[in-house]
Amino acid sequence: MSTRTTDVWVYSGTGWGDALDITGYKVEALDGSIGKVDRATYQTKGSYIVVDTGPWIFGKKVVLPAGVLHSIDRDDATVFVHRTKDEIKDSPEYDDTRFDEAYRNDLGTYYGPGGRGYRERSAR
Repeated sequence: MSTRTTDVWVYSGTGWGDALDITGYKVEALDGSIGKVDRATYQTKGSYIVVDTGPWIFGKKVVLPAGVLHSIDRDDATVFVHRTKDEIKDSPEYDDTRFDEAYRNDLGTYYGPGGRGYRERSAR
């Protein structure tokens, strides 16, 4: 994994941790709901969530690196993502049979600095 995209795989802020099971939490993009958390990982420099988008993008699942998550509301069971629906919809397609380094690099390049799915934190 390139240095440029490493931070996109790390949860930022507070409230995250392997003791917190966010499976089933609602996921909100900057411009509305995108689905529910199907799975969350807490790997060192490799964390991500898988979101089941339901009917929003024809029942597909998407991978969101931990670094694109903005905040969490435990009371409302909601995770807030620092990306728009279109930025998420246009991301590399989720493939659970191919979660190798090349796939992770594709996601990191897309969501990382300079990528089509990149957004500065101050934009929210």
